[in-house]
Amino acid sequence: MIRYMRSLMNARNDEGASAVEYGLLVAAIAAVIVVIVFALGGVIKNVFSKTCSTVSSGASVTASCAG
Repeated sequence: MIRYMRSLMNARNDEGASAVEYGLLVAAIAAVIVVIVFALGGVIKNVFSKTCSTVSSGASVTASCAG
């Protein structure tokens, strides 16, 4: 019985470790995406605002470019 208990304690189960590693990988990817969105969000908003104002000033009918 003691041998059986020792064999159970010495048995390696890597499934839990793999799940944790995949979870950390997903969290890291999500963090990178959030950083990129915050870093480029203002730049993209400015580009769209400039484009919208250029199109509005050149168009015969005024378009509303609410942001």
